Amino acid sequence: MSQPRSALPIVDMSLLNGTDDDRRAFGDSLRTATHEYGFFYLVGHGIGRDVRDRLFAAAREFFALPEADKLDVEMLGSPQFRGYTRFGGEYTQGSIDWREQIDVAAEYEPLGDGPAYLRLDGPNQWPAALPEFRAVITDWENRLHAIGLNLMREWAVGLGADRDVFDDAFAERPHTLLKLVRYPGRDTSQDRQGVGAHKDPGVLTLLLIEPGKGGLQVEHDGDWIDVPPLDDAFVVNIGELMEYATDGYLKATLHRVRSPEVGAERLSVPYFFNPALSSTMPRIDLPADLAAQARGVTLDPDNVISGTFGENMLKARLRAHPDVARIHHADLLC
Repeated sequence: MSQPRSALPIVDMSLLNGTDDDRRAFGDSLRTATHEYGFFYLVGHGIGRDVRDRLFAAAREFFALPEADKLDVEMLGSPQFRGYTRFGGEYTQGSIDWREQIDVAAEYEPLGDGPAYLRLDGPNQWPAALPEFRAVITDWENRLHAIGLNLMREWAVGLGADRDVFDDAFAERPHTLLKLVRYPGRDTSQDRQGVGAHKDPGVLTLLLIEPGKGGLQVEHDGDWIDVPPLDDAFVVNIGELMEYATDGYLKATLHRVRSPEVGAERLSVPYFFNPALSSTMPRIDLPADLAAQARGVTLDPDNVISGTFGENMLKARLRAHPDVARIHHADLLC
């Protein structure tokens, strides 16, 4: 069967198992893709179809639960923004995203007093009706954490830095986040915003899209380009922290999802590979040829990019879930 076409480049992670030339080719393609697009397809990652099918099966089981079971783990009950969000419960740029989802993040004991962003550490809400759900999600998180850390090290080399330059940011309490997302079909006369145009606040995102389901679009050179799912591939994009670390040589890219048509649905699973909330990303001293192409960090008074991940993440969560913010963090709202 022929593959859908997209303008995004394809990066083959299996090259890391080859010769020194193969590894250099991987690093070059990784750096070029994220400099020119901020997005790419990742193949050769080593995660089998059976594992991916098991994840989608868990997602379908969760969304098929009676409403009462999903609302037992509703995000409104979580100061850490964990759990189920019903349709219309999340916002992007002030407009409603038409999807339902469950958010699961790395679990740590709260550290207590300190910057407000430390409030985001804490427990998940796990659906009691699905006793195997936690094991499937945890297995997926572990697999993608390993891929994420490997990618960060290859980026470091490709940017002329020490291979382990980013390691400290992920050494303790990395604040990774996973979402299971369901987009229902909508009539063409309705607003088609599945999720509105945005940039991710962290380091990188590994997105698994249900086979055959389009809707993802990426901004490139002022136009929106379609990003259909590619067999056996993740869609990967960088977030605002990589833009900060490289003075804009790597650029976080706007992206959005358009709702499927009536009678269809779309499942996706984004995994956000993020450092500790209190970590500050190192600024890379780029080689001269790369530094000359650095465009600077985006200056947007409505979305100031910080090098401290927790500041970016708290800002994003408060804006996306104003109902949760009003219940649990009213003191942070202007």
